[in-house]
Amino acid sequence: MSAWLDISIFALVQVMMLVGLFGLLIPVFPGLLIMWIAAIGYGFATGFEVVGVVIMVLITLLAVLASVIDNVFMGAGARKMGASWSTIALAFIAGILGTLVFPPLGGFIAAPLAVLLLEYYRKRDIKLAWQALIGLVTGLGLSFVARFAAGVMIMVLWWFWVWTG
Repeated sequence: MSAWLDISIFALVQVMMLVGLFGLLIPVFPGLLIMWIAAIGYGFATGFEVVGVVIMVLITLLAVLASVIDNVFMGAGARKMGASWSTIALAFIAGILGTLVFPPLGGFIAAPLAVLLLEYYRKRDIKLAWQALIGLVTGLGLSFVARFAAGVMIMVLWWFWVWTG
């Protein structure tokens, strides 16, 4: 390939990686998916050699693991502080709908509000409902750290792939 094409591919993938990484600041933005698509696109554009295949497998595992951890941490935080499984499920749905109706921050408001209201309705105690909300927000913070760390590791793996290729 020509040097200009190599630079163009690198620049495009780097921009997509950064969009994905900074998109992780928004809880429902598919930043990890964007980073994964950028990496696989890089592989198709430059060819998959042994190192590329191994790195792509690691990137895939990181993205899947971080996505699972993301949902587990949020639900576990709320559950630990007393929220019911049905409240957690409904808050998850409210978060998705809130994001669709009022992007990008609608879900950020809808999910916690759903936890607070549903737990208050279920327990008739604002203090217990507030505790469940605090658990959700704590889990959200932990899930952000895990997601962002995975995003940084994905980018570092991709840079290693570029460097070794």
